[in-house]
Amino acid sequence: MQCSWKSVILLALASIAIQYTAIRTLTSKPFQLCPLPSPQNCGLGAQETDPSFERGAAGGAGCDDYPYFSINATRKLHILVLATTRSGSSFVGQLLNQHQEIFYLFEPLYHVYATLVPRQSHTRNPTDRRVTLGASRDLLRSLYGCDLYFLENYIKPTPTNHTTDKLFRRGASRALCQQPVCDAFGPGDVNVEEGDCVKKCSTLNMTLATEACQEKKHVAIKVVRVPEIGDLRALVEDPRLNIKVIQLVRDPRGILSSRIETFRDPYRLWRIWRATGRRPYNLDMNQLTVICEDFFGSVSTGLSHPHWLKGKYMLVRYEDLARNPLLKTQEIYDFLGLHMDKNVKHWIRENTRGSNEPSAKHKFGTVRDSAANAESWRLKLSYDIVEFTQTMCHKVLKQLGYKAVKSVEELKNLSFSLVQDKTFVPFL
Repeated sequence: MQCSWKSVILLALASIAIQYTAIRTLTSKPFQLCPLPSPQNCGLGAQETDPSFERGAAGGAGCDDYPYFSINATRKLHILVLATTRSGSSFVGQLLNQHQEIFYLFEPLYHVYATLVPRQSHTRNPTDRRVTLGASRDLLRSLYGCDLYFLENYIKPTPTNHTTDKLFRRGASRALCQQPVCDAFGPGDVNVEEGDCVKKCSTLNMTLATEACQEKKHVAIKVVRVPEIGDLRALVEDPRLNIKVIQLVRDPRGILSSRIETFRDPYRLWRIWRATGRRPYNLDMNQLTVICEDFFGSVSTGLSHPHWLKGKYMLVRYEDLARNPLLKTQEIYDFLGLHMDKNVKHWIRENTRGSNEPSAKHKFGTVRDSAANAESWRLKLSYDIVEFTQTMCHKVLKQLGYKAVKSVEELKNLSFSLVQDKTFVPFL
């Protein structure tokens, strides 16, 4: 009997010791209870925390660090522009960047790919390109919560004291070129050139950038390194986020033409083909087929209206936006449920005036002679390259409403548009 009582006492003491150790572990940092928002602001209501986002073991962040990730009390809108390089995504990004209540980031996933896959190029096959998707989703999740410190893990060299001058295309974000992030420009400096921002604003303070993000009502991010909309499903379905996806597409023939001009070394063999009329035997066709396969797969998913995209997906053709920028931009803002403020309209008027002057400052000449501007690739690509592209990409060309040409004369005749009148209604 005595042994029995001793065993009970020892077990009780051991239990107390274990509980004490656990409590000490949990309270090594102040323990906080996140306040429950009022019912009208709860949005989706209380949700279980996704284990993949827990950071207690890594840093013990509390409610002040992630104030609305358990419940998105403010219903901040998280806008994602899904595109590919040379598809007009910079233009769409600026349509959001100019809005006074939107914090915009230009392709932050650049740092993920530069760090994890430094030699990645357009030649990699779709399977290889998905190797960094997990890291990309985690980063996007953090940035939508205005946790810009998380981005420092991928910036090289690593920021010192949360300051860096290596953020990719920092000057493309208005919020990072204005107070409190940068004192070089005042409230009256509406259209700050990207180069001027980089020169005059010096290093970027990530703490001030985080505060600027938190002060804005909404966050918009442009990405060109996520292959398909299906790769974003985990983010779209995350109850802590309020994501709406704008997928931007463009005629693959136009994308190829632009890449040949822009990425001169990787696309050198395409230029040789264009100049000589002979296709190099070692031409990397993945540089073309990946575009079309990703577009076709992603658009097929979006237009099939899966339940997880209801109210969250809009397909936009670059050519439609180029022809009628004000009208199409209004449609985008209607989809987002936001008012298109005067800054956006002013920027469109100032930056979409077509000009034949090579020295013109307008970066996006898309209004005057819109067919020539949106389809100028027809004057740059040789007919055999166009014919080859049409063969390789016929499914997506038909899907998106782009006409094929059957002769050199038809290709060069810009009075005949290759963009069919086709309406893509947002999935509401």
